[in-house]
Amino acid sequence: MLAATLLLIALLCASVLMKVPYTQLSPGPTYNTLGAQDKSGTPVISISGQQTYPTTGHLNMTTVQVTGATYQPSLVSVLVGWLRDDVLVVPHDNIYPQGQTEQQSEQQNAEEFASSQDSAKAAALTQLGYPVGNEVIVSSVVAGGPSEGRLHAGDRIVAVDGTAITDAAQVAKQVTQHKPGENVVFTIVPHAKDGANPSAADQSQVTVTTTKAPDADRAMVGILPGVAHTYPFKIDIGLQDVGGPSAGLMFSLGIVDKLTPTDLTGGQFVAGTGTIDDSGKVGPIGGISMKVIAARDAGARYFFTPSDNCAEASKNTPSGLRLIKVDTLDGALKALGQIRAGQDAALPSCTTS
Repeated sequence: MLAATLLLIALLCASVLMKVPYTQLSPGPTYNTLGAQDKSGTPVISISGQQTYPTTGHLNMTTVQVTGATYQPSLVSVLVGWLRDDVLVVPHDNIYPQGQTEQQSEQQNAEEFASSQDSAKAAALTQLGYPVGNEVIVSSVVAGGPSEGRLHAGDRIVAVDGTAITDAAQVAKQVTQHKPGENVVFTIVPHAKDGANPSAADQSQVTVTTTKAPDADRAMVGILPGVAHTYPFKIDIGLQDVGGPSAGLMFSLGIVDKLTPTDLTGGQFVAGTGTIDDSGKVGPIGGISMKVIAARDAGARYFFTPSDNCAEASKNTPSGLRLIKVDTLDGALKALGQIRAGQDAALPSCTTS
């Protein structure tokens, strides 16, 4: 009996102390895209240079809290998490691929967040019939590369070595004319100053020293150029400590609501999630089971759910929350019209199949 008791105590101690390679997700804060970011009163979405209209109700984007890359939960913590509805336990490498640091993960999330904002603006303005143009930008910066800390995701590339840039492929062409170790001069409009019509005063020159590409004998600066959009007026989306692409749909809806005289929500509390592309197509996201809990805890009655996430979301829908299946921005706008009219029975619903 004594030996068995001591063995049990040893096993219990081991389970408390033993660290296991898992990451835990839980419901995060939600943000009303029609409201303020924080107590300062700064709007989540601000529009200048175009008439806007009053809004009511909520169009909340949802988030998930994730434990850090270096955090290792105990076996007991993981077992408890598996038993709870408001904690999702997943293998560590699902969130932080092997070899990726927390800083690299945060940078990737920030870049995805910036890209989702751009697509959200493009989708919303296209839906409303405004012209949307294109520009070449820094899409991402390689961690530890020559451009890190000098160029940033979202910077607009105006010229390279004085040659005007109108296509993303031109950037690599200009850089590879140099030998490793030589300087390349970028003329950019920093992302923080990028507006509808930036002036010459907003431009700055950044010199980057090239290095040898790891896979070939050519010069590189460690950036991925891409294409972003230009707009006829300025739209700012400002949120701190939020990353990833999943807020795209709700940002688009918030922009449309502010630019149209129709009060889209009719005063109702609507939340949701989903990526969005330039054409307004809504895509699936991760952590849906935690996001529906976050939405209901915040007070939402309706939750826009990408159709590919419907089956998972329907398994543990919190009481009092109606899941609305969406595939496009236009479909979400039509669903809001049904909510305003009180036609809940006509709303496209999620199912478990």
